[in-house]
Amino acid sequence: QVQLVESGGGLVQPGGSVRLSCAASGSISSIDVMGWYRQAPGKQREYVGRITSSDSTDYADSVKGRFTISRDNAENTVHLQMNSLKSEDTAVYYCNANLRTRSSYVWENHWGQGTQVTVSS
Repeated sequence: QVQLVESGGGLVQPGGSVRLSCAASGSISSIDVMGWYRQAPGKQREYVGRITSSDSTDYADSVKGRFTISRDNAENTVHLQMNSLKSEDTAVYYCNANLRTRSSYVWENHWGQGTQVTVSS
């Protein structure tokens, strides 16, 4: 059973920083793309950014220059460093991973349960 577990959310002041982490566990043989999405109250889930297995990154325009995604392949972990936070960054942040398990050659898409980030003074 594969699990993605996010951590690191909380309350942060405008202009502040927070680092989210997402650890993938279970019988995993390989992970391709790992990404982050977010969902604000009353809005649809939106793309934040992603990182490939070769460390190529891509970001939504709304976070470009402020957010940085990195990964630790040995630990099956992805991080989201968020700087210069704004109130509009308030959302539940979800981790996503495209991976294969040891029991299957099929690529599967998995989501974490989400972690709340609130930007407020």
